[in-house]
Amino acid sequence: MPQQSGVQRLSDLPSEPRAVLFDPLLADLEERTFRFFWDTANPKNGLVPDRYPTPSFASIAAVGFALTAYPVGVERGYITRAQAGQRVLATLRFLAHAPTQHGFFYHFLDMRTGARANESEISTVDTSLLLAGVLFCHSYFDRQNPRESEIRRLGGEIYRRVDWPWAQPRPPAIALAWTPEHGFSTLDWNGYNEAMLVYLLALGSPRHPIGPAAWMFWTSTYEKHWGTLYDQTYLGFAPLFGHQYTHVWVDFRGIRDAYMREHGLDYFENSRRATYTQRRYAIANPQHWRAYGKNIWGLSASDGPGPASEPYRGKEASFLTYAARGVGVARIVDDGTIAPTAAISSLPFAPEIVMPATLAMYQRFGSSIYSSYGFLDAFNPSFAVSDRRYRGLKDAGWVDPDYIGIDEGPILAMIENYRSELIWCVMRGDPYLRQGLERAGFSGGWLESGQRSTSAGRSCSCASRASCVP
Repeated sequence: MPQQSGVQRLSDLPSEPRAVLFDPLLADLEERTFRFFWDTANPKNGLVPDRYPTPSFASIAAVGFALTAYPVGVERGYITRAQAGQRVLATLRFLAHAPTQHGFFYHFLDMRTGARANESEISTVDTSLLLAGVLFCHSYFDRQNPRESEIRRLGGEIYRRVDWPWAQPRPPAIALAWTPEHGFSTLDWNGYNEAMLVYLLALGSPRHPIGPAAWMFWTSTYEKHWGTLYDQTYLGFAPLFGHQYTHVWVDFRGIRDAYMREHGLDYFENSRRATYTQRRYAIANPQHWRAYGKNIWGLSASDGPGPASEPYRGKEASFLTYAARGVGVARIVDDGTIAPTAAISSLPFAPEIVMPATLAMYQRFGSSIYSSYGFLDAFNPSFAVSDRRYRGLKDAGWVDPDYIGIDEGPILAMIENYRSELIWCVMRGDPYLRQGLERAGFSGGWLESGQRSTSAGRSCSCASRASCVP
C-alpha cells in the first residue's frame, strides 16, 4: 500500500513485499469483526446495537458500517451474495419507513421497534455514516434480479430524499443536530473532523444539494488546526477516527481540493501523518502511562475505566469514561486508555507501523483484549483494577467488556481496503459521491482517469478482485 499520495495500487506492488506486509491475524480479525455485525443485527430490520454484549439500543451509524460489511462478507466468502442481499434488503425496507426529519435519522433507535430511543437527536453525521453504507450497497448490488433491483431503488430513494438545506439553519454551515424538543443545536460542523463526509454527501445530492459555498466555509476553518506536532506537519484532529471515517468510503489518494493543493498533500497523506504522530507521542509518553511504546499506541473516541481518580506513580490521576481521546495540534486528551480501532483503522495509511502494533497488542495481551468479535473496544494498563473479573488478564489492566459498532466498522472496512481496495473501488463509481467531490473542487487522480463504472469494482484496480486479494 503506498504511503505517499498518488494512484499506485496494492495490486501494483511486488508479491513478495505484499506477503511481508500481511499477517494471518488480519484475516482472523476481519472475519471476527464481520461476525459482530452479522450476529448482533436484528435480521428483521437490520438494526445493529450501539454496543455489545451490554444491552443497547441501535446506532444508526453502526447500521451504515454493517451495510458496508455485508458485501465484504460476500467477497471474503463468509456469506453468500443471496444472504447479504436478503439482509441488506431487510435493512433498506425498514429505513424507507423509519422515523426521520426531512430524511435525516435519529441517532439511536429501539432495536426491536425502530422507534426513537434514549431521547436521541436527529444527527447529521450519523445519518451520513448510514447513507455511506446505503450508497455502497446501492453500487455493489448491480445484478439484474428483483432483489438487487429493489436494493438499488430503495438505496437511491433513501439518499435522494434527504433535505440537506433544511439542516442549514445558519447557512452555508450544516448543523450538528436537531431535536423535536429544542430544534436545531447551536453548533455547526466546522474545523476538521469526520464531518467531511457530511458535506460531500450534501454536495452530491441530486434532489436537495447544498451550494459549493458550504465547502469553502468548511475549509475556511482549517487553518487553526494546521501545524506541526512530533515532526509531522498536517491538518489535525485529535482522535484518529476523524482521520478515518470518511476514508472508509472515499479513496483520497491523488485527489485534492483547493486547500490541499495549496498545502502540497492530499487527505490520505494527511491521515498518514496523523497516524505517525500518535505513534511518536506514545514513544515519547509524556505522562508515563504503562505499556505505551512504538508498538502499543492508539487514541480515539472509546470507552474508558472512569470517571475515577486513582493513585498512579505517586499522584492522583484522572481516568475518563467514554471520551474522545487523541493527540492533535491544538488538543491532547490522554488517560492511558488504548483503543485498538485507532491504530488498526489506519492500516491503509501506514501499514509499516500499524501491522506491528496490531500484532504486538495481540501477542502481549492475547485473550484479555481479543475475543469472539476481535479486539474489545479499549483497555487501560495503567488503571489499577481491583474487580475480580479482571484478575489474571496479564498486564492489560482495565478492559472494556464491550464491542462498539462504530469502532468495529472501520476496523473491518480498512482491513479490506488495505487488502483489496474493495470499498474504494465500488465507491469510485458512485455518481453521487463523485458529484459531491467535484462540487467541492476535488480534481486529479482517479477522478480524471476515466474510472466511471457504477458496477461493483469494475474499471478500477479490483476489476479482477481475486487477483488483488491476498
